[in-house]
Amino acid sequence: MPVEMLTYADLGERLKISPEAARALVKRHRWPRSRSNDGKTLVQVDLSEFSHSPIPRQPQTQAGHQVVTALKQRIEALQTELAEMKVIASGHRADFERECERTNKLLAELLKVSTESVGARERAALLEGKLSMLTQPWRRRLVDAFTLALPQVASNPRESAGPVAQSQN
Repeated sequence: MPVEMLTYADLGERLKISPEAARALVKRHRWPRSRSNDGKTLVQVDLSEFSHSPIPRQPQTQAGHQVVTALKQRIEALQTELAEMKVIASGHRADFERECERTNKLLAELLKVSTESVGARERAALLEGKLSMLTQPWRRRLVDAFTLALPQVASNPRESAGPVAQSQN
């Protein structure tokens, strides 16, 4: 039974496993360990008593490569979609600007028409007033004409009467 003193790296090389897996194996089997002069851990192992067959694993580089390839394809698809969306957005932007311009023109036209409408209403009211005066009897029109011509006389009868009215008070 030859006992060998091996480092974790040497043990992993012999068993065809990683040094970390060799360290875990030593812990699990509670094999005696000691420190060498250079600071590395040495393990006492009798390899004739120990049989180890590593479990074959699928290479992870292929799985990682497949994931990377899938992600690159997804990135390309998203970049293509982004370019399409930018084209659509620029079309929508042009529509938006055209509609804003059209709205501004319509608002200006609406303001112009509304001011013209207010002026027309005022003229219509004035003409209605004149027409209503013409439909009244001539005596009423005469009184209204004097009332409009002399508003201060009609509103203050004392002043319009002159000095006679003031001496009676």
